[in-house]
Amino acid sequence: MMLAGKRVVLTGAGGGIGTALMAALKAAGAHVVACDRDCAAIEADERVAFDITDVAQTEAAAARIAAAPVDVLISNAGGTRVDGIEATDTAAILHDMALNFTGAAVFSRALLPAMRGRPGGSAAVFVASVNGISHFGSPAYSSAKAGIIAWARALATEEGRHGLRANVVAPGSVHTPAWDARKARQPDIFARVTALYPLGRLVSPAEVANAALFLASPAASGITGTVLPVDAGLTGGNLPFIDIISA
Repeated sequence: MMLAGKRVVLTGAGGGIGTALMAALKAAGAHVVACDRDCAAIEADERVAFDITDVAQTEAAAARIAAAPVDVLISNAGGTRVDGIEATDTAAILHDMALNFTGAAVFSRALLPAMRGRPGGSAAVFVASVNGISHFGSPAYSSAKAGIIAWARALATEEGRHGLRANVVAPGSVHTPAWDARKARQPDIFARVTALYPLGRLVSPAEVANAALFLASPAASGITGTVLPVDAGLTGGNLPFIDIISA
């Protein structure tokens, strides 16, 4: 029960990773405030529905949540619509930045008064992406995730005096239902993608949730300002390059 009695705010609670995070947080004994655009089907101690791309909604939701102390924030909401630079028009840039950076930054900053000075400290964990570390496509999404990594480091540096730790989980490709839908269109997609990963597979939502839970918990009490890849080894080295040059 790593988070027994702790009030934990989770954004993107209804998605693939969000569902795994909900299960992990419940198993850890947390009091969960589930946030998403539609929370009706989510079983949680508290539910707050809002669109994180809408600043006014985001600020209002944060004010409502911050009326009571917050021990942990897991900022998980995110996503992208396009893959390449040619498709990344102005609308795509604005959408991906709002969804993956601006909303998370506005929301987390608004929660700070409720997270400062908590007994035993508080923690913020941002679910970013390996795209924020190196380029794997989706330029606007990648830029936004790099921005949220910088934001987490700012929080870690400036808010540590108030007992707040801030860290980032950076998943690689995560095996969610979206990948199954893609496989229906491209039957060989898994074979092509997993060849890029040293572990030879994608990571599961539960593996991302476990990493986030660790960083949120007292087990990581001395860790702040870090980025933890959960990527089956993708950022550890270039396996296809090694295979080519050693052939």
